[in-house]
Amino acid sequence: MRTGQKLSPSGRVNLIDARQAEERFQQRGRGAVSNQTGRFESETRYAFDDGWGTIEDDAGRLETTLLKDTARTIITFNKSPDISFDRTVNPYRGCEHGCIYCFARPTHAWGGLSAGLDFESKLFFKDNAVELLKRELSKPSYLPRVIALGMNTDAYQPVEREMRLTRSLLEVLSAYRHPVSLLTKSALIQRDIDLIAPMAEAGLARVGISLTTLDRTLARKMEPRAATPQRRLDTIRALSEAGIEVTVMTAPIIPGLNDHEIESLLDAAADHGATRAGYVMLRLPYEIKDLFHEWLVQHVPDRAARIINHIRDMRGGKDYDANWHERMRGGGPVADLISRRFGRATARLGMNQRRDPLRTNLFRVIEEQNGQFRLDV
Repeated sequence: MRTGQKLSPSGRVNLIDARQAEERFQQRGRGAVSNQTGRFESETRYAFDDGWGTIEDDAGRLETTLLKDTARTIITFNKSPDISFDRTVNPYRGCEHGCIYCFARPTHAWGGLSAGLDFESKLFFKDNAVELLKRELSKPSYLPRVIALGMNTDAYQPVEREMRLTRSLLEVLSAYRHPVSLLTKSALIQRDIDLIAPMAEAGLARVGISLTTLDRTLARKMEPRAATPQRRLDTIRALSEAGIEVTVMTAPIIPGLNDHEIESLLDAAADHGATRAGYVMLRLPYEIKDLFHEWLVQHVPDRAARIINHIRDMRGGKDYDANWHERMRGGGPVADLISRRFGRATARLGMNQRRDPLRTNLFRVIEEQNGQFRLDV
């Protein structure tokens, strides 16, 4: 039996046997139910009963593996018309937080790995990230604009406590007076307030905190190794009290699962100091569709079909529509209602007021002596 979701010809989830099969393979503390084959592989992996009874065994503990990723460049540029930044820096690939909905999961397929359990257990780190960033910022042709740090993979992975790659990158950006925005669901960002707060005061830094639910039980299933909802709220407060502008990202909104929390999420974030808010509707490109269907069957079987049908109603009958400006919001009555609710809640709370852009006119190239920044430049 394959460890994937089953769909009837009508497209509705068939719960018979599927949940039982996935329970045998569920990894404690992981988001994905399976490790389905990447879309570029020539062979497909299945789990099946070969008669020896081993399929009934509980899945062993899946350890996280760190792999060196020696990159050639560190700043990635994009021309997407529906996002607010044109460049990102990602010190890590893969994400141990294990969020089942993560839009970055399919990127693991380029390396012959699965968007499922491989994505959250096989992490790549860019050991030469700091040197590359210094080199690229120092090019005579470089024109500064806001760098979004950790937008593909959360820059505050659990391993960041020891590796300190993200902190080292922030040190470079601070020395170069380069504007930066960060988005995380980790409380570890509080460690770097000493760097971020002075940058924020100079108009060089902003932070977004992802807050998907206030329900600890749902968060544990949907985002198994991310900070608890309360720790994220505490992080919003700590950043705000340090003078750092905080945006709460209620993303993704999943109709039928967490959309009823929109107002309470925004209320809680505002109470803890967030002054801005944004949302993204659930996106299911490539392998995420199957992984999310599996997760629904495993964790909310009574609501799985209804949630999938809501998603398809917003995507013209499909699981995903990649068209610019529609992929983040969806369309139809459900998407329109969510948009109106979000707008009314942020207006009531006085969020999303006009603000100045982060500054680029303070940028400077720093020379080094003996590997140390010359801060007198």
